[in-house]
Amino acid sequence: MKILVCISKVPDTTAKISFTDNNTKFNEDKVQFIINPYDEWYALVRALELKEGAGGTVTIVNAGPADNEQIIRKGLALGADDAIRIDMQANDAFQVAAEIAAVAKEGSYDLILCGKETIDYNGGVFGGLLAEMLSMPYVSLASKLDLQENSLLLEREIEGEKEVIEVAMPCVVSAQKGMAEARIPNMRGILASKSKPVAVITPSGTTARVPVASFSLPPEKGACKMVDADQAEELIRLLHEEAKVI
Repeated sequence: MKILVCISKVPDTTAKISFTDNNTKFNEDKVQFIINPYDEWYALVRALELKEGAGGTVTIVNAGPADNEQIIRKGLALGADDAIRIDMQANDAFQVAAEIAAVAKEGSYDLILCGKETIDYNGGVFGGLLAEMLSMPYVSLASKLDLQENSLLLEREIEGEKEVIEVAMPCVVSAQKGMAEARIPNMRGILASKSKPVAVITPSGTTARVPVASFSLPPEKGACKMVDADQAEELIRLLHEEAKVI
């Protein structure tokens, strides 16, 4: 079975966020970047588990410039067989999906996995766009994935229940918490990753559909007001008049 895993580069969750160029560009100065956790911990690790159980290959694909190789090598250290980097500046989900769709068509993959969203933009639209461009079935927000003979058995949470879906391959699946448990690369994997192939390809030239007008930080949190347990009326007044939540 051939599996393609889409990975993104995102700022570490502890990074201090700021913007430049009149708040139109993210300031990458002194920011540490990581593989998007939903892509790494759930999509990639589950792909590796499937390979270990049923055989096959796992390829990771990333759309980005040369400095993205750091996160690509980590994916290879975890156990992916090879990687593809589309040499481009990723600007929106449509552009990235179109470029990765072109790669996926050439590779004839049985399963394409991605995280449910990236932790920087939290858009969650990439998987659906990719599946549409490939004319493949799409299952989003899967928390469990098991391989059948010629299909996948997927589970995802819906309001108050769990939904079980059987889908034929090839297909696209976005993964969320529960799909797998995070792994840490071992020394053998790190050393092996240095010799694994990373194909760098030229993008087709798809343009972004969503320009960025500006970024802004969320407002700072206000001061916390403490209300004595026996002052219920005061609490209700504050919630109504100041917090305006009731």
